[in-house]
Amino acid sequence: MKTLYDVQQLLEKYGILVHVGKRIWDIELMALELDNINKAGLIDRHDYMVAKLILRKEHRIEELDEKKKDEKNNSK
Repeated sequence: MKTLYDVQQLLEKYGILVHVGKRIWDIELMALELDNINKAGLIDRHDYMVAKLILRKEHRIEELDEKKKDEKNNSK
């Protein structure tokens, strides 16, 4: 597992489909759902940890992109 798509595929195995509309919101909801299946004891610990790291990385990227867009819009 290396990408956000891989995390989506993992969640699909548990019947969880996420599409809120905004990528950062999708990532946040995926993290919540991942926590829920972990608390229920349904997911392997290693898969959980790797997926959480991927989601954190992707969330950080989205936050930086939004910040850049805001700075660009404010400079006009």
